Amino acid sequence: MTVQLRRLIRGYIQIIRPLNLGILFVAVFLGGFVSGKISPLQKLLLACLSATLIGAGGNAINDVFDVEIDKINKPSRPLPQGLLSLPQAIAYSIFLFLLGFFLSVWIHVYAMGIAWLCSCLLFLYSWKLKQTVLWGNLTVAFLGGMAFLYGGLAVGNIRTSLWIALFAFLFHWAREIMKDIEDIPGDKALDVHTLPIRYGILTAIVWITGILVVLIGCTLLPYFLGDFSLAYLVSVLLSVDLVLIAILISMWKNPTPSHLGKLAVFMKWDMFAGLLSAFLGRFA
Repeated sequence: MTVQLRRLIRGYIQIIRPLNLGILFVAVFLGGFVSGKISPLQKLLLACLSATLIGAGGNAINDVFDVEIDKINKPSRPLPQGLLSLPQAIAYSIFLFLLGFFLSVWIHVYAMGIAWLCSCLLFLYSWKLKQTVLWGNLTVAFLGGMAFLYGGLAVGNIRTSLWIALFAFLFHWAREIMKDIEDIPGDKALDVHTLPIRYGILTAIVWITGILVVLIGCTLLPYFLGDFSLAYLVSVLLSVDLVLIAILISMWKNPTPSHLGKLAVFMKWDMFAGLLSAFLGRFA
């Protein structure tokens, strides 16, 4: 294998952000699993794969539109490095979107609608919405919640997955604002009007705090309403809520863009703890 081919393969892998896709795959599966069944299993697995491919297409097209910003904020991304060309990344994204939508045909007629809607939103987000105040953040949060509903739809039961979708929506919303603070230098250079740039870091931190406080409160509801077990309550308090409280304290002590970038990474890993809590809530 030539050096050029290895660089190309590495670019195709890196541009889709495999870790994020792993979280997405698990999220869709759990959206079906927590409903109390995984039947029909083949439809649930198709939903996982369909969502993962659509998410991969969204990640790729996001890098296409962000290539100039990434030269400043994230020069190690595949396009600034020259691992892929813009035409290659665009073609790759279109292929992934189409393949993900094609798989949705075999899941449910409503799944086709969700797949099409999410594909369009991912494109619009990368093209325009991410440069707006809050609308871009809300789009990402909505898409994060839809992953769980997609799994619930695949097995014909979305009641329980609605809880996780709500948590994911709030979680992603707060984390996206945090990432906007991290990206201030590059966003300012390209005149991108995000919440922290338009209204200041302090205002953005207040928004993050409010969203996470609401999220922490909402995580208690499934137990007290009888949908999840005591194991869920213990797990979510210890592995999710305490971590979020620690993140809030750390954020207020050191509200610099670089530090909030690190906290955003911690929040990503805390998503796994939230998924584990939901699993325990249904089956422990």
